[in-house]
Amino acid sequence: MSDLSPRKRQVLRAVVVEYVEGAEPVSSEQIVRQYELGVRSATVRNEMAEITELGYLEQPHTSAGRIPSDLGYRYYVDHLLIPVVLQASEQRRIGDATSEDDTLNELLRETTKALSRLTRLLSIAATIRNGEVTVRNVLVTAIGPDRALLVFVLQNGHVETRILDCPPGTTLEHLGKANAALGALVEGSSLRTVSRAKTPSVEDPVLSVLMRNAFALLRTTAREIMRGQLVADGQQYVIAQPEFQRDMESMAALLDSLEDEETLYSAAIGEGVTIGRENPIESMHGLSVIRKTFFVGEDEAGTLAVIGPTRLPYDRTSALLDFTARAVSETLTRLLK
Repeated sequence: MSDLSPRKRQVLRAVVVEYVEGAEPVSSEQIVRQYELGVRSATVRNEMAEITELGYLEQPHTSAGRIPSDLGYRYYVDHLLIPVVLQASEQRRIGDATSEDDTLNELLRETTKALSRLTRLLSIAATIRNGEVTVRNVLVTAIGPDRALLVFVLQNGHVETRILDCPPGTTLEHLGKANAALGALVEGSSLRTVSRAKTPSVEDPVLSVLMRNAFALLRTTAREIMRGQLVADGQQYVIAQPEFQRDMESMAALLDSLEDEETLYSAAIGEGVTIGRENPIESMHGLSVIRKTFFVGEDEAGTLAVIGPTRLPYDRTSALLDFTARAVSETLTRLLK
């Protein structure tokens, strides 16, 4: 990647900022009008032409202004970002979404909703696919004569609830014995171990059926969690972006990406920024993804990501993600002390 002179950096940054704001090609006259560069329009036009030859800008039409290329956005992200201080109202909104002593799923739903509203882009939370996460506790609670609620709590704060069928004749004493057996055999074990756990043998026929049902449900739940969890909000904001509204072919590819959960999960997991054709999935070549990891204590728990067109406000979005990931990490760590 070629380095740029100070003036070329100023011009490239100006083109990115103006294009992100207006979604229209940027002219040299516009830059001279908006920025105090101390040079005439002809000089800026020459600089833009040279930056285009280096691959950092593109000219959609012969008589049009310039827009950033994927390489131009990459240079901007790596060298030209200016730290953004979030507004107090933005910090409060994120704080409200991440401060509830809630389940991991509900926490991530509230967080992605707040992020999507603040960024006006697609927000995603994805938990890591980790079979080594341990079970904190399992509890069976009666909710009727033939049904119980199985509560499955992991060490990373994830909570799952399932309806457990109880055989005829199940009493509170049976449920108490089931809880004791489940606690002894499952708590402290990894998800991978639970997914393969065998049902212990008991002589009481009612308790035997209850345990068989409970362990079958635990194994199924463990396998589901090991596949990873995805929460997304704000697809409508991406679809509404003008570059996709103008190009129905791009819109079709975009819809394919946003409707496929596995595609979104693969795009969200990780750390850092991928821009346009840096994304390995072809249908996402018109998009950029910014990601930030969140933790439980020192253990990685998942990723928050914002997805939008390559023309997205990288500086403010990165600041929002950093702040939100720290807030989620603090909440999860506090809940599990």
